[in-house]
Parts: sequence; C-alpha cells; structure tokens
Amino acid sequence: MALLGKEFFARDTVTVAREMIGTHLVVGGCEGRIVETEAYTTDAASHAVITGKRGALMRETFAHVYVYLIYGMYYCLNLTTESDGIGAVLIRAVEPTRGIDLMIKRRGTSDLKKLASGPGRLTEAFGIDLGFNGKPVNREIKIRGRKSAPEISASPRIGITRAVELEWRFYETGNPFVSGAVRKSE
Repeated sequence: MALLGKEFFARDTVTVAREMIGTHLVVGGCEGRIVETEAYTTDAASHAVITGKRGALMRETFAHVYVYLIYGMYYCLNLTTESDGIGAVLIRAVEPTRGIDLMIKRRGTSDLKKLASGPGRLTEAFGIDLGFNGKPVNREIKIRGRKSAPEISASPRIGITRAVELEWRFYETGNPFVSGAVRKSE
C-alpha cells in the first residue's frame, strides 16, 4: 500500500476523515488499520477557533501532524487538512497489525482491543508525544492507503460539549476495535 500524498490531506476535512477509515497508521515498527476518526474544522468544538498557538497548525498547515495534551496526561494525534481552509482529523482508534509486542509493553495490557482504541491509548501504544507535533505527514508518522473501502458509519463526536449535533465521527461498522459507544446514525 502506497503512502497517501499531500494532496489527500489538502481536501475537505470531513471527506478526509471518512476516507481515512481503512488506511494504515505507521510509526516506527508499529502499524495499525485506522478504524475510527473525527473531523474538526471551524466548528465550536475545534481548536482552530481558539486564538493563539494551540490551533495554529490547523489554521496554517495541511498534511502535518498536530499532537496536543488533554487532561494533562493523554496525547491526541491529529492530521491537518484543507490547503485552502482549516481543519484536522483526530485519529481515535486503530486495529493493531504490526509491532503488537511493543504496543503491549508500552500500554501494559495484552488485551488487543484495548491497545489502541481511544486517542490516549493509541498515542501511548504507538509512542506518540509532543515531539511529533508540527512535522509533515509521512516522515515519522506515515499513512498508507487502504486496500478497499470498508462499510463506514457516522455519529456525533465523543467527549465534546459544543457542536454536538455534527455527525463527524466516522468508524468502521462492526469493527470491535472502535472506541466508545457505537451509535449508528440512520
């Protein structure tokens, strides 16, 4: 599977978030199939609406890594989008496929479903921290294309209090590695 080029990330954030389902996240010797994402643009839940440094990467770049710390203890991995706009895709969960022993060591659990399901678990399993922030995609953090398009469901995003009506959380339907409650929208 080829690496996704800059042009993939230059597009509309919601489209990119949906089309990242089934792609592969590669960091060092670890790899996993992305099974859950969330889109953030200029909506009220987005860091881009916060003035100052925190949302600057979302406003100023595309195809870059945006890592931030939440609750003073968990890192979240985002990839910036939109060459002519503002956005980022939060990677919420992956299905581990390679480097599983290292992920188990980093996370301290052998439960495969809990290795990288959820943004904090994912970054811990893959060894992602603020040192990756601001770097171009496909240097240290690589995204490989998908073999085929999986069935994808959408729901409201998780853990936010603003713009909760937007169904910008995407996940592979029926995949056991998806984090949180699965609320299929129909």
